[in-house]
Amino acid sequence: MRPSSGASYRHVQGLSRGLAILHAINLSPEGWCTIAELSASTGLHRTTVRRLLETLQSEGYVRRSASDDSYRLNQKIRQLSDGFTDDEWISEIANPVLGELLQTVVWPSDLCTLDGDSMLVRETTHRFSPLSFHRAMIRQRMPVLFTSAGRAYLAYCSSEERQQILRLLAAGNDEQANFARNRILVEQMLEKVRRQGYASNDGEWNQQLKIAAIAVPVRHNGTVLASINVVFLKKALSVPEAVVRYLPALNRAVDKIETQLNERDTSTTRRTPGKNA
Repeated sequence: MRPSSGASYRHVQGLSRGLAILHAINLSPEGWCTIAELSASTGLHRTTVRRLLETLQSEGYVRRSASDDSYRLNQKIRQLSDGFTDDEWISEIANPVLGELLQTVVWPSDLCTLDGDSMLVRETTHRFSPLSFHRAMIRQRMPVLFTSAGRAYLAYCSSEERQQILRLLAAGNDEQANFARNRILVEQMLEKVRRQGYASNDGEWNQQLKIAAIAVPVRHNGTVLASINVVFLKKALSVPEAVVRYLPALNRAVDKIETQLNERDTSTTRRTPGKNA
C-alpha cells in the first residue's frame, strides 16, 4: 500500500534519520556534537545515532575528532552545502599533521582559532601525549594576550582585525583588558614576535604559571586562520631551548598544513566551471 501523501515509494526512515543527524550537527553552536547530544536533539536512540554516524563517516560526510570523540561535518559536505567554514577545513587538515608533530616533539600541541575575545582550542594532542598535564583541552578558551597561540595570531593578522580584537579586549574588566589598553606595550610585544618569527609565553597566564609554549600562525591567502603551539613545563626546559629543539618541526607542520590548504583551493577551482565556461 502506498502512503496517503501521494509519494511513489514508502518513506525511507534510515535516510531521514541520517539527514536529521547532519542537520543537528550543522545547527550546533560550536559545529560539533557528541553522540549523547545528537541523541537528545534528534530523539534517536544512542545506538542508532552511532550506527548512522559510522555510515556517514564511511561516506565522508562527517568525521570523528580523535581528541574527544565528538563528530563534525567533513569536507564532502561542501558538495551539499556552502556552510562548511574555513575553521572546519583547517581543523580537518591539521588533525593528522598534529599527530605527526607529536611523534617528533612528544610535548602536546594545540590548534587554536580566534573566537571572540579568546583563542579556542579546536584540535589538540594533549590526550595522546605522554607528557600532557591537561588531558581535556579540546574547546578550552585561552586568553589572546597571555598565550603564545594568541600572540602568534594577533601579531600576523591584518592591522584592521588586530585593532578590532584589541578594542574588544580593552572593553573587558580583567587583567587582559588592562594589558590591551597599553597599546605601546602590546605593539612592542607583537613586534618582537614578528622579529623572531614565533610567539612565546613563559608563565604569563596566571592560570597556568608553570606552563610555557611557543607558537606560529597558520596563514592562507594572506589571512591568518589559526595558530599552532607546542606546550611544555617551564621546569623541563626554557623557551630558548624549546625554540632550538621544536621550532623547526613546528614550522614544517605549519608549512604542510598551508600547502594542503593551497592544494585544496586548486582542486576546488579545477572542479568548478568558470562563469564564462
